[in-house]
Amino acid sequence: MKASDIIASAGVIVLLIAFVLNLNKKLSANSRWYSGMNFVGAGLCCYSSYLISFYPFIVLEAIWASFAIYSFVKVPRGT
Repeated sequence: MKASDIIASAGVIVLLIAFVLNLNKKLSANSRWYSGMNFVGAGLCCYSSYLISFYPFIVLEAIWASFAIYSFVKVPRGT
């Protein structure tokens, strides 16, 4: 397995954990944890796409990570 595969797998796992926790009402979509997990997962996926020069996913994941970090900063503390 190449490094890009491992990084992408880690990113996808983080994104899926956030998704499943949200579906099961264990993590609110408005929480900092959810936004943080989305940022980390999308960031890892973006970086792995960069490593293999897959530009459509670089754009997708960069936008995803950007919105996630915006949401993380925007969410009030304590949530």
